[in-house]
Amino acid sequence: MRNNSPERDAPSAVEVLGPNDCWDLLRGVSVGHLAVLVDGHPEIFPVNYKVDHGSVVFRTGEGTKLHAAAQPTAVALEADGTDQDKRTAWSVLVKGHAEVLEPSPELMTGAGLTLFPWQAGHKDQFVRIVPTAVSGRRFTVTSPLTWWSHLDDPTRAGLA
Repeated sequence: MRNNSPERDAPSAVEVLGPNDCWDLLRGVSVGHLAVLVDGHPEIFPVNYKVDHGSVVFRTGEGTKLHAAAQPTAVALEADGTDQDKRTAWSVLVKGHAEVLEPSPELMTGAGLTLFPWQAGHKDQFVRIVPTAVSGRRFTVTSPLTWWSHLDDPTRAGLA
């Protein structure tokens, strides 16, 4: 027998977020996941970032992430968060291309001033993701108890 509670069977409403809401949410967290192509295959790297003038800037050192981001291919940055009081979660996706930035006084007094790498080492390269699209969604987090019960286990339900 399945748990046929109304909460379990009701589809979760997804709120599609507008660009302003997406940027506000991105400003509220500092870690996202950068997706790039490496040798024709997707790779994902955690990055700490700052929102800067309608774009996203992260700091990195020499290596795979920098070399992949510097290619003329599309990149994406995804960030997530939750609001425990409202029992909601959100996800924002920034799609675009990356530009390796030259150090400048403007960069260092803007996003670069407060963008510190979490990992030790030489992280003296700044990369800007210039967006071509920004999208996001927010939804209510469903209680884990609505997704599983001992009767859902086929062995216990006598179905195995």
